[in-house]
Amino acid sequence: MAPKVALAIVSLLVMSLTGYAWAAMQGLVNGLTMADVIDDGPKPADGARDILLVGMDSRTDAQGNPLPKKMLAKLNAGVADGELNTDTLIFVRIPNDGSKATAMSLPRDSYVDIPGYGKHKINSAYARAKSDARQQLQAEGVSDESDLEVRSNQAGAKKLIETVEGVTGASIDNYASINLLGFHDITKAIGGVEVCLNQPVDDPYSGAKFDAGRQTISGHQALAFVRQRHGLLRGDLDRVVRQQVFMAGLARKVVSAGTLADPAKLNGLIDSVQKSVVVNKGWDLLGFAQQLQGLSAGNIEFTTIPVANPEYETPSDGQAVQVDPAQVQSYVRELAGQKNSDESSKPAPEPSKITVDVLNGSDITGLAGSVSETLTSAGFGQGEVGNTDPRTTTVVQAAEGEKATGEKVAETLGDVSVETNASVPAGQVQVLLGPDYEAPANSGGGAAPGSAPGGAPSGLRAQAQPEPSQQQPGDEPISADGVTCVN
Repeated sequence: MAPKVALAIVSLLVMSLTGYAWAAMQGLVNGLTMADVIDDGPKPADGARDILLVGMDSRTDAQGNPLPKKMLAKLNAGVADGELNTDTLIFVRIPNDGSKATAMSLPRDSYVDIPGYGKHKINSAYARAKSDARQQLQAEGVSDESDLEVRSNQAGAKKLIETVEGVTGASIDNYASINLLGFHDITKAIGGVEVCLNQPVDDPYSGAKFDAGRQTISGHQALAFVRQRHGLLRGDLDRVVRQQVFMAGLARKVVSAGTLADPAKLNGLIDSVQKSVVVNKGWDLLGFAQQLQGLSAGNIEFTTIPVANPEYETPSDGQAVQVDPAQVQSYVRELAGQKNSDESSKPAPEPSKITVDVLNGSDITGLAGSVSETLTSAGFGQGEVGNTDPRTTTVVQAAEGEKATGEKVAETLGDVSVETNASVPAGQVQVLLGPDYEAPANSGGGAAPGSAPGGAPSGLRAQAQPEPSQQQPGDEPISADGVTCVN
């Protein structure tokens, strides 16, 4: 459903970059729809402000008014399925000094624990809680449709916030949501966003029909660009990359000179945001925008939570995206510059005292044996060599309190992430191989000859360059410094 919320909020937050924009902020904030979804109690001092941005598959505006059929047809929205799924989830972490912002996508099919409902796809958390709350309110005698919608939507938002907090380990400070119309109107208000495609596309499902190369898109074209998943190699994960590239282009456009100094563009942006954005009550947006006055395009980055398996077969929900909450939480802590509890682990012993299991989760035949041979040649003890569940990323797992031991193994393998796992015995290390593994140039072994990475790395990221570049998911976050070409 796209980066529509991040688009709106990024637009909102950088409006303070010009004097004229700052003068208009008060009118914008006063006209926003606000919802009681964040508890007023004190939040943990985690060194950052954490914001949950949500894209709603909603056929109404922020005030609950149905969108005209003509507009729905223009948006290529299709028919509503009777549920209110959250098709875009973005976790934004901003350190307290306001120096940078990282927007981290949570794939909508992430298979997670929804408190009170068990494990399901994360985009169903809102709909499940809203449906139950509505039924309960009706049983209690509430009949006013407006009241039912407001109170059940708040219940849905609260459950979604609780779910995201469980996955990320963070305490959500602020919440914002936006609908289909908002994305359409906001992109038109700012004059469109420049994107770049490696190949032409023609997808009847999303309405995406574009030539290859650089082009500026807005309105229903922009919505189609970020909604397309049919015809993309990795489906929703590739769509996430599309969304991140679009968000980077949006941030670049909004912070560029003149975009918000134009009264017509600014007034159009304000009107679009007020019609489509809902934020939590108590959010001091004026103070927050003032805090971010020094934020530049280069300090806004877009990334994705670490993914273990994008094609996980669930017991009852079909195929989903498997994620490891411990890995996600470690990643989130790093975004605020926090040290993980296992970073002060005891020093690593000599390689001969470290037994290493190597398990192949890729489809590259013989990869585990090759990597194990590389490690034993470096003096490490050989452990189990075999296969594991399919996975997209390579990781080195060490016992709790022994991260340094895992890092010693990772040094031999190249640029491989390290994490601790309570299931790994002391003095032992597990190497879980994904198709992204590449042997160091001087290792003499590792990946099979001719093999190429086929999956998304942990913390799916991509680096934008000052000039258009051929883009596949890589190792660095997308920034707003340049235009990145994607599939």
